[in-house]
Amino acid sequence: MNKNTPLNSGMTPDLKIETAIIGAGTSGLYTAYRLVTDKKYTADQVQIFDMSNKLGGRLESVIMPGMDFWGELGGMRYLTSQEIVTTLIEGYVPPEDPNKRIPILKDVMTPVPFPMGESSKLLMYLRKERFKQDAWNKAQKKGEKLTTRYYLNNSDLGFSSDQLFNKIIYDVLMADSWVAKTYGKKIKKGPSVYDYSFELDSRDWDDIKPKLVYNFPKSPYNKRKVNDLGFWNLIKDQVSQEGYQFLANAGGYYSNTINWNSAEAFPYMVGDFSAGTIYKTIEEGYDSIAYAVANSYMEHEGACIWSENKLETFTKEHSLKTHKYQLTFLNLKTNSKWHVYANSIVLAMPRKSLELLDQNNFFFNINENSVLNENIRSVIMEPAFKILMGFERPWCKELGIDSGHSITDLPMRQCYYFGTDEKTKNSMLLGSYGDMETETFWKALSDDKVLFEVKAAKSASLKELHQLNDVQATKMMVDEVMNQLRELHGKSVEIPEPYVTYFKDWTDEPFGAGYHAWKAGFSVENVMKYMRKPLHDEQIHICGEAYSDQQGWVEGAFCEAEKMLQDYFGLDRPFWLPESYYLGW
Repeated sequence: MNKNTPLNSGMTPDLKIETAIIGAGTSGLYTAYRLVTDKKYTADQVQIFDMSNKLGGRLESVIMPGMDFWGELGGMRYLTSQEIVTTLIEGYVPPEDPNKRIPILKDVMTPVPFPMGESSKLLMYLRKERFKQDAWNKAQKKGEKLTTRYYLNNSDLGFSSDQLFNKIIYDVLMADSWVAKTYGKKIKKGPSVYDYSFELDSRDWDDIKPKLVYNFPKSPYNKRKVNDLGFWNLIKDQVSQEGYQFLANAGGYYSNTINWNSAEAFPYMVGDFSAGTIYKTIEEGYDSIAYAVANSYMEHEGACIWSENKLETFTKEHSLKTHKYQLTFLNLKTNSKWHVYANSIVLAMPRKSLELLDQNNFFFNINENSVLNENIRSVIMEPAFKILMGFERPWCKELGIDSGHSITDLPMRQCYYFGTDEKTKNSMLLGSYGDMETETFWKALSDDKVLFEVKAAKSASLKELHQLNDVQATKMMVDEVMNQLRELHGKSVEIPEPYVTYFKDWTDEPFGAGYHAWKAGFSVENVMKYMRKPLHDEQIHICGEAYSDQQGWVEGAFCEAEKMLQDYFGLDRPFWLPESYYLGW
């Protein structure tokens, strides 16, 4: 797997091309790869520009000194139901020969399970009470209801957070007579009061989401479209504010329970985050998918990824008759501006990056294009901080834990156990937090000036470690995380001090967020279609995870790029993508 993709941090003033792609994240790279491999244009006519000096956008895999495996600071896994990302990683299986696997990209990636650990070993620490994560199921098998320090409604007592989410979604779906009649056979209540299953596919959900009505006569939201309700509003109405607190805390992600679009939250909660979901990742680091797509584009003569070049603005007011747009870039190495001329522009960028562009140009000008401005702001920016920590002792293994995550209502929220190096016995942990409510808690610590000091460790020389000086978390932040780790795991567990950290704050510009969520009240179907070509008479397109129906996933970025390419660049569906695979609205 080659991650030494050549990047060009220089400039070629007055470069003339067909398509300028802004953003070397997964949607931008995929767009270039498809345009060139589909022979729509030669590679010298499709160029990628990014202000960073690395590829992959919000994917970033790192190996820490003293360990021979990858840690993830950004996106870290995929679902096998996500067919574009799965096929690009694992190859194409022709229907006529299920034993054959045809590689699509030239780089070989090794798909491996992303284990979620054993619930009998993993911890839940809520309101200063410690459980194993299977405590709810254990109690249910005995016919008991696990009591916690949450004052839940009698009808909700004994449910785990996963089960309670499912109950809410089941009750709201089945209260709509049209949904119950049309899809009732796919929405099932099990033999146990705790069991619910949803066999709805993406097409079913896309039929349901815009139509679903909230039918609870005593509710202030009765007869409103679920699409127009915030998820917090709906959860509180169903299970009380205390039930909401339980779900927000025990679910592990405040971002899942913020007041985002309830209709979009439903399939997300019962699909992506429900118990039993199978995840995979790439042994060579999850950002390998970005490098593999980039390398398949770069194979073609004339291909170029312009790194450390920041788009400032674009205009139609220029003297060149052969090209529609003039783009102005700032070369960050030389601090000098240069122009590129193109006939189409693909803004493969999230919300914050779009907002950092010149808002007074003809495209973004709010007086000219108020609909675009409103639709750019149709998504909530979800903050995400991540801190990897390297330890000299596999203390997690001493607890019988080698993977998965423990969950708490402490501000750290959860920690992922990334594993132990078999040779050195050094181990890695991800303290994952900073989503929504806890952002300000960590921001005050991450902004401190005194950084954590790396320490020499087995198979990790100080020279190697000092190369990571500028990505260390602050000392106060590390001390606080260690405090919370010790509280989460209990006094009986001796947790050593880390020897190295690696800190990433995705709220920093130009990203502005780790991932995105639709606001309530927007027609997601209309906004998604609109963003792929906002202005009828302009060849300017917006694509990426932010305005997809799989927010937070690489597959969302790929699906939006694929629909844009088919609709506006005339590309055929790739041979390796089955006709039956639904790309969404």
